Amino acid sequence: MDAPAAEPWRWQEALIERVVHQTPRVVSVFLGASLPLHQAGQHVDVRLSAPDGYQAQRSYSIASQPGADHIELAIERLENGEVSPYFHEVAQRGDTFEVRGPIGGHFVWRREDGGPMLLFGGGSGVVPLMAMIRHRAAVAPDIRALLVYSARTWDELIFRDELLDREARESNFELAITTTRGPRERPSDFDRRLDRSLLREILARWGQVPRHVYVCGSNAFVESVTGDLVREAIAAGRIRAERYGGTS
Repeated sequence: MDAPAAEPWRWQEALIERVVHQTPRVVSVFLGASLPLHQAGQHVDVRLSAPDGYQAQRSYSIASQPGADHIELAIERLENGEVSPYFHEVAQRGDTFEVRGPIGGHFVWRREDGGPMLLFGGGSGVVPLMAMIRHRAAVAPDIRALLVYSARTWDELIFRDELLDREARESNFELAITTTRGPRERPSDFDRRLDRSLLREILARWGQVPRHVYVCGSNAFVESVTGDLVREAIAAGRIRAERYGGTS
């Protein structure tokens, strides 16, 4: 894309550099896109156009950190979706589609925001949190961070290998995984729904008072977690939430 079009509100052509399968239901799409510099937690709008002129548009969070040499979108396939099946069944290197952004200013983390950071991701809600985790590691690795990640099974954990590697390498990054439809794979993890009692247990084990809390997932996940956080005396003003829909 050329420089004059690099404005968040304008549609631009994005070139697919590669497509990588993260899980059976999620692919990462890497774009060689000259978008304005994004903040960790922002998203882009994607638009597909059919030969007959029909267009479908959806929003996807950016997983790559600000300043990366590519834009990474992690897209979950929804069987009745209009956009996501394209990226799973058709899209390949060299294909193009329209994109605009970055978009969003509330659900973001910047270096000056500091920490400790407490992150809750439900399913594909981990995607914008991944941008925050990567950005924090690059610009402020001394900031303490905990990601609480809930997925149905171990195999459905997006970015699983990278997260496990980061936990092993980064002394200030911790990871708590809970699977709701499959057994836990590590003694330190859990295999039940993230409810108030589990949240309390995880917070006690972490032992930090978060300066910022980010919660992203389905409506039900976000409502449950944010409500439990407030009931556990986390100030509502510290909590930022983002919900994803189910029509992609």
